This record gives sequence, structure tokens and C-alpha cells, in this order.
Amino acid sequence: MEGASQNNAPPDGAAAGEATFAPDEPTELWFVELARAPAARSGERARVKGLADEERALFRRVAEERGLRYTLRFSFQELWNGLSVRVARGGSAALSEMPGVKAVYPVVPVELDATRAATAVDPDLSVASDMSGADLVRRDLGVTGEGIRVGVIDSGVDYHHPDLGGCFGQGCRVAFGHDFVGDDFVAGDASKPPAPDGDPDDCLGHGTHVAGIIGANGIVQGVAPDVTFGAYRVFGCRGGSRADIILKAMERAAEDGMHVVNISIGTPFQWPDYPTATAANALVARGVVVVASIGNSGEKGLWAAGAPGVGEAVIGAASIDGSRVTRLSFTVAPGNAAIGYARAEGSPPPPLSGSAPLARTGTPASARDACDELPAGSLAGKIALVRRGGCPFHEKAARAQAAGAAGVVIYNDRGGVMNPSVAAGGPISIPVVGIAQADGELLSARLDAGPLTHSWTDRAVAAQSSTAGRISGFSSHGLSAALSFKPDLAAPGGAIYSTVPVEEGSYDTLSGTSMAAPHVAGAVALLLDARPELSAPRVRDVLQNSAVPAPWSGDATGQVLEGAHRQGAGVIRVDRAIRATTVISPGKLALGESQAGPAARALTLENSAAHDVTYDLSHAPAACATGGDHWRPTSARAGAAAVDFSAPSVTVPARGRATVTVTVRASDALADGGLFGGYVVFTPRGGAADGALRVPYAGFKGDYQSVPVLKLSGSEAPWLGKLSGTRMVPQRSGAAYTLASDDVPYVMVHFDHGAERVTLDVVDAATAKPWGRALSLSHVGQSSSATAVTRYGWKGTTKLDGRQTVVPDGDYRIKLRALRALGDPGNEAHWDTWTSPAFTVDRP
Repeated sequence: MEGASQNNAPPDGAAAGEATFAPDEPTELWFVELARAPAARSGERARVKGLADEERALFRRVAEERGLRYTLRFSFQELWNGLSVRVARGGSAALSEMPGVKAVYPVVPVELDATRAATAVDPDLSVASDMSGADLVRRDLGVTGEGIRVGVIDSGVDYHHPDLGGCFGQGCRVAFGHDFVGDDFVAGDASKPPAPDGDPDDCLGHGTHVAGIIGANGIVQGVAPDVTFGAYRVFGCRGGSRADIILKAMERAAEDGMHVVNISIGTPFQWPDYPTATAANALVARGVVVVASIGNSGEKGLWAAGAPGVGEAVIGAASIDGSRVTRLSFTVAPGNAAIGYARAEGSPPPPLSGSAPLARTGTPASARDACDELPAGSLAGKIALVRRGGCPFHEKAARAQAAGAAGVVIYNDRGGVMNPSVAAGGPISIPVVGIAQADGELLSARLDAGPLTHSWTDRAVAAQSSTAGRISGFSSHGLSAALSFKPDLAAPGGAIYSTVPVEEGSYDTLSGTSMAAPHVAGAVALLLDARPELSAPRVRDVLQNSAVPAPWSGDATGQVLEGAHRQGAGVIRVDRAIRATTVISPGKLALGESQAGPAARALTLENSAAHDVTYDLSHAPAACATGGDHWRPTSARAGAAAVDFSAPSVTVPARGRATVTVTVRASDALADGGLFGGYVVFTPRGGAADGALRVPYAGFKGDYQSVPVLKLSGSEAPWLGKLSGTRMVPQRSGAAYTLASDDVPYVMVHFDHGAERVTLDVVDAATAKPWGRALSLSHVGQSSSATAVTRYGWKGTTKLDGRQTVVPDGDYRIKLRALRALGDPGNEAHWDTWTSPAFTVDRP
């Protein structure tokens, strides 16, 4: 059985002697988890390694006996015990049935969680560390992260950048690193395989931006400007990577002795036991704090938290918008007023000087400005002023470029910020920027009065963001499919100014949870510098206790808090974390489903001060995610839970402990299927109000097993497919398949929620006689959108009575079953079941 959402990818050449595949042969990539625990969770590494070698030898021997063709990409032992392999399409079922195999997981593609937001180079504009309290820590405490090693698993780091030390190797700021892929690597393209080397330089830009947020020290000052970096490059120059490469980089970061690892990478809708998340947990158990972006799938609704950020021990970072929006500017004469712009993604960087006439292609009333061919030469040597709307940004830019324009200024056709992209389509060789509606309409009106001259400048303009301190719209919603509490913390990630490779202009402003995670990682470095006694798991508790929840964007007064399923414990305040003498654990409460009734949890307070401290307990409810369409969630202040305490206050003795029990009851006012959350607040008596500590909680209202995985009717129901060229065609009863090449029956599935287990069984079409299991997968993630589907193709073999079986020609049906999240396999009501139309297998 094959999952065709998995793209082809090349082997890494790590092993010899297994199968080779023709260049055009369909293949897929799988993680194979082996039964024994990884070395990081055992104190007997030598013995564990010997046993792991035996497991692998058994796997190779049985694969050869069963005719299972595979190519080994990577072998893992330290943080996660298993392999990543390339197999012929349909080989995943055989993998799952191998002796010693615990589970199989697809090796998913991974992307960077960031987009370009604006461009700036003003020396006075730095990353938003003032919002996290990092500026106070550096200024008042002199804590800078010196001696702390921070690993950056990303696109590499431009270590030539003066703000990042200017060199690579011992004695440099970027002292450790490795390139796992090479410049030309493209995930999914077998002709461009990984070419590892020892140079982690960055040609993509993302990793350099992330590193700058963590610890740049120059024109930009990062959160912890004296950290030492490890740069682990997992992306080539064109972007895109694979989860197994990320896991390999995690092993190297552990080997190099990193204290903190930042992973601004993710794949949404993953379960907490996905291999990269599990490996990150093991890294934390080894004493390394792992911070990961929670994802940029805010528009895709609930449950979108991504791996590895969804890992139970990982700090999954959500994003808040920065306090300032900073943009480079151009001027227009006469007048020379500066107009800030956003560089279009996919456009070359605008120059920092140079002038040209400004010419417009339409008016503020044009519905399709520059959407049709422009007269040849009509814009020769000019900057084109173009209104948004009617066709894609790329089409407008291409039309202006063909007419000879030296640059394009696109103004918005509505209020708000515009961040255009011309990346999709043919190459655009002239600078393209976006400006606000009001600025564009003013320039159009001024052109009515006479000619204008446009001049590029190196001047930056800054304005207070209207959404400062609010959760970014792109930031992914939690919880995880396992109802674990995600995200964990929030940090500035919207419109963040930091370093990029020197050849890309040295500085730029990007947005994403990719930018939030390094704010947290930098704060962790400061915290470890100031409080080196903290263990890796305890770091998250301290940061969550001291975080300050952000206000809900749906409340203009700012009095209602944003939902815990969106911001976790709130915005990091590392200055408060360093000063705190009490830590409350656990630092967060995942309450599960409310069907079982009120949830009681014990919280333990530990006081390291030399005097007793008394805290008064209170409850701060947060906005709820109301029931309904989880792809388009709505929030409301109504429906907040009620919280009771075992005592109204608690006194924690000097250098001692105390325990309090909190009981949370979901509200009848919240519809079933909603998410509730809030904050248990501990306010010290006689202390400042900003010294309050908090523990966030979140839960699901109702019976979680009422949430279906499969939609069994309508356009999103499963269906039987047949490939016709590159098009998948729905089949009614009577379809015939030869099982040659791609002429196999495909089950097309939309997963409307994460599945605990998915099975496909083959039965006789007339008698329903079982012919065995074609596929069994655990913890399958929700589909990537409300209409996305995954295809599973059956190649004609099953496991029947414990043996691999070739099913003879005949008439069959495929029965698809999906166990609902956290469901009981023995409870038939927890299963969604669909049976295909009858089809014929008729081999040539």
C-alpha cells in the first residue's frame, strides 16, 4: 500500500547492498521505528549499540528473504531507534510486518516557517527583544548568553556576516556546524541528492535570519549576543528538505554539545510521536533544551501544530506581532517624502540609490491594472505604478517588465499591509515592491498634476504596528491531535528585523513562527547563563510560569485573553523568569476531554528563596474556540471554564515545597467540540502585581471520540480512483485493474481529523471473504486542508494469517477503517468505516 502524499527522494548513499531503483520507478520514503529504546534513553550505550546492530542485521536478512526491496537513507540510534528507507511504491505494508518493527511513519517533506514581510537596514532598528524582556536582562543584569551553545538546524548560517562573527570554526561565533545536503539538493528530485560537506554556509537566508534573532552582535543585536553557534544546514539553495535529514542534524547537535537547539521548521497536523518530535524529546532528556516553531498554518484551523514542535518535551513557539513595522523607503520628487515599501517575494532586492521617472499604468478605479499586455517600450526606463487587483502580482510585474519598466510599485486596493509575491511564474528581473493603498492613490493624484521622479534610498521608516503584542494571524492553532497542550509559549515573530546573508543585502524583515522560536531560544540562553542550575525540562516550566498572556484580538478593550490553544502560556518574559524564586510544576495542564467530568490536577510550588512566600490563587479565563467547523474556527469570550482551588491561598516555606489542587469544569455554555482554556494565577502577597506566576490549561469540550476522521458522504467522502495519465478518475462498481505499473486501485482519503489508526483490508466482492490486510498505520495526521486527500494504492498483496499473500485475480472490495483520535480499538463506535465499490483484478 502506498501513501502518495509522499514525494520521491534520493537515498543518501549511507548504505550499500540493498536495492537500487530505476530513475523513473515510483518509490516512497518511510521511517521504520525499531522496538528497542534509543541510546539516549539508556545508560548502557555499548550494550544498546550491540543490540541495535542485531536489530538491523535481522531487518536486512528478513527483507532479503521476503524480497522486500529498499535503500537505506539513514540509520538512527542515539535519539530515535530506527531507519529511514526508500522502498518501491506499495512497500510500506511489508515494512510494518517485519520482525522487530514497532511502527512506520512517512518521511514527510518539511518547510521553513517564515515569509518575507518587509526590508530594512536602519542601525537603530533591531529585533523585538524589548517585548521579551531580553533588553532589560542585558542592560541591567549584564547577562548575554556567554558560554551557551545554541544549535540552529536550518538553511545554514552566513558566518561571513560581521554581526555573526565573520568566520567559522573554533574561536569563532559560529564554532560548530555541518552541511547535510549541499547547495544543489532539492527534496523530491532524485537527480539532486544530498551532497554533505563540512561547510554550513547559508545561500537561502532563513537560517541566518534565525541566528541573528538568537544572537547577532553588531548593527543588529540579538536576544543573547554572546552565544556560540552550531550551524546545521538541512536545506539547499532552493529550499525544501525531509524529516529524516532534520533528525540526523539533531543527532549531530547532541554530539557537538549544544545546550539549546532551535528548529524553525515543521510539518503541520503531526502527532506527538512522530519521529522528529520523539527524537526532540530524547534530546531534552539528554539535557538539551529544544525550541521549535509551532507552524504557520493559522488559516487552516485547529489541530495544526507541527512536528517537531508538537513533541511533549519540546517548547513549541507561537508568534505575536512585533511592536514596529520597519520598511525601506523610496522618495518621490518634488517633495521627497519617504514612502515605506515591502519587497515582493521572488523579486530582486531594490537598489539603495538611483532615480527614474514614475509612470502609472492605470488609475485608482482600474479593476485590472496591468493585467493585459502593455504597449512595447511604454515604460522604458521608468518605475511603473500599478494598482493591485484583477490578476496575480506576477502577471502585473511581467507585463511591466515586458514594457521596459526598471521597477514596479504595486499599491494596495484595500486597507492594511500588503506583502506581494512574484515567486510563482517566470523570472522577474526588476525590483517589485508593495505600498499602502493611501500612498498609491496619493501618488496617482500627484501624477495628474505633473511628472514625478522616483528615487530608491537606504532610509528605513518605522511605524507602530496596530497588531503589536497580538497573536499573529498565521500562527498555528493547537491543541495536538492527542490533546496535548500546544503551543507552549509565544514570542515576537511578526515583522522581525534581523540578519540575512551579506549577498542578499545583510538585513531583512521576515515573519513567521520561524522568527518566534529563536526569540525563545535566545531567551533560554539568557536564562541558562543566569541560572545554570536549571535542568532542560525545568526551563520550560520557569518560562511558562513567568510568561504574560497576550490579549485576544477579538476584544478591543484588551481585557479578554487570547486562547491558550493559540498562545500557550503567553509571551515570554525572560527578565521575570530570571528573577523568579518560585517555580510551579507542571508548567501547563492538558486536561483532555470534558466527557469524564471535572479535571483535578495537583500543582507543586518550589521556593528557592530564604523566606516564606504566600500566594493568592485566582483564575483568568481565556477566549474559547467555539464548536463547529474546525477548519474555520471562531473564538468567543463566552463558555469559559470554572476553576476551583483546594485553598484560596498557599504558603510555600523557605527553600521548601507546597502543593495545591485545582479543579477545572467545562462550561455548559460552550458547545461540544470547542476548546476551552485559561490561566491559574498565583499572586504573591505584598509583592508587585507583575510578579504573579501562571499555569495555563486547555481542554476539549465533550466526547473527543465524537469527532469523525472520515466524512462518509458528500464530496469529501473516500472514493476509489484510477490513474488516467496524471489525472485521478473516480471509479464506480466494475472498474478493472491490471496491477501493472500505476494501474492499481487507489483509495482516495480525506482525513478530517487525526486518526489513531488506519487499516485497509481486502475482501471478496461477492462473499466478503477476508483476503488480508493491505495496510496498517498508526497516528495518521489530519489532511493539510479541508479538501486535501491522500491516496493509497494497492499492489495486490496482503498479510493473511500472518503470512504475505499474493491475492489472485478476481473481484474485490477494499474496506477502509479509521479509529478516531484517542479511541478504544475495542469500541466499534469509535471506528469510521468505508467500503469501496467492487473492482476486478485482471493481471496480464
